[in-house]
Amino acid sequence: MRSAITDVLPPALHRSLKKFGDDLSLARRKRHLTIEMMAERLGISVGTYRRAEKGDPSVAFGVYVMALHVLGFGTAFLGTIDASRDEHGLLLDANRVPKRVRVKREPTAL
Repeated sequence: MRSAITDVLPPALHRSLKKFGDDLSLARRKRHLTIEMMAERLGISVGTYRRAEKGDPSVAFGVYVMALHVLGFGTAFLGTIDASRDEHGLLLDANRVPKRVRVKREPTAL
């Protein structure tokens, strides 16, 4: 059964996920690990790991993160969307700052 994500994934993201899978495969082979060894260490099926190395977008994100951990890249995603480096988010925050600040007055007691 095909995932709907494959139908809506933009071509540029598909290419980058494919490259990520290729890089994952290369890193595994440099460490002299078989696909079976990786699948066992990740606790997934061999078929799922093969799909990850092909850059299949329907493979769970956790599989990719755990594969990076097993290969020694455990902190690869740390800071990826860090709020202090989110230029678009910072711009949106700056636009929300009020031009004037008014103090609300408390009603006076009679």
